[in-house]
Amino acid sequence: MTIHSPARIALSHSPTTGIVAIAHGERYPWAQTALKIAGFQPRGDGTFTLPVSAPETVRDVAGDLFRLARRHQAVVTVSSRGFLGDAAEQIAARLPGKWSAQLEIYSHPVWQHDLVPLLWDDSELIRAVKEQQIPFAAVLYNHAGIELLLAERPGHPSDYLVAAFAPEGFDDDYDTAHAPRSLAVPGSPRLAASAIGERFLPTYHGALHARCLADVAYGLESLRDEYEALQVIRESGRYSDATLLAPGSLPELERQFDDLARYKLRHYFMHAPALLDQCRPAQTSWPQDAAALERLRTALDQCAVVLGQRATVVTLGAAVTAGAKAGGSPQLRMVLDTLLADGDAFLRQARAATPPPPRTNSGPEHDVPALPPARPAPAGAIPPRR
Repeated sequence: MTIHSPARIALSHSPTTGIVAIAHGERYPWAQTALKIAGFQPRGDGTFTLPVSAPETVRDVAGDLFRLARRHQAVVTVSSRGFLGDAAEQIAARLPGKWSAQLEIYSHPVWQHDLVPLLWDDSELIRAVKEQQIPFAAVLYNHAGIELLLAERPGHPSDYLVAAFAPEGFDDDYDTAHAPRSLAVPGSPRLAASAIGERFLPTYHGALHARCLADVAYGLESLRDEYEALQVIRESGRYSDATLLAPGSLPELERQFDDLARYKLRHYFMHAPALLDQCRPAQTSWPQDAAALERLRTALDQCAVVLGQRATVVTLGAAVTAGAKAGGSPQLRMVLDTLLADGDAFLRQARAATPPPPRTNSGPEHDVPALPPARPAPAGAIPPRR
């Protein structure tokens, strides 16, 4: 039976650095002490390194470290893989566009749980983060705002798992119904990059489009429902329960509607500009929708100019609020009228602009072999979660 150790040391080899060690576990400082005594040097990224120049040096260092680790109640494991930081950089260099990689260390088991609300996944990697110890991983990111998490696949000697972080605007409210499933990729950086570029990233873009479209559709529907309810009250002079309006109460109801509309618009405009940019009405069966899309763009631009704000994904919601405080209700109503009049054409075009799914047959040069299911970890090899 394997005895759980509160301190662990994971060793791997880097062709450029030498031996790379990562201390982890609930008592990871014990493991760090053993590494320092053994001559390992700490680095700013949380790893410890020891340059080696000959195989006999590795044997001597390993023997010393194992003895010191036992003295400090730490368990040493030697990885059959190369150093994850090297693999992440090699994968990033092969992805389409400009990508970078950054190693992250989760020495204490609790630290990795910070990933749970940030990951946009409902598959293998999020389960591993929740249920197993993942002492380190790498973040792959590009200048378009896409961030991926790359981690060693539990139960496999060489494979990795990759999943996406929730994109900006979804960090606190992402929906796993649209989440792209994490992907198991081979240990070869070339094959891993091919799988990510040809399979995972197209799936990610499709999932992001679907999520943005769902939010915009919800915002439009809820705005229309509230607007129509207010119109009925205006025309009938009664509340929805048929009670007569009190004298002078209509302006207060309209103010409440404006406040609610600002809240909805904040949510709506977070994703509408990106969807508008993807629409190509001339390539659809409804080319006449181009006029409606142009009216939507004009309404947003006019609103931004009047309020003195830049019409960006991040600031547009705040601009609407600031304008309302300054008496910008006419501009707000103009935006609402345009959305309600042309919203259906917008949704139709956004659905038509859904990105294509990843290719199923990528050709013999880029074929990535299917990976078997992960083997269950040996009993006792993974410390129990809290």
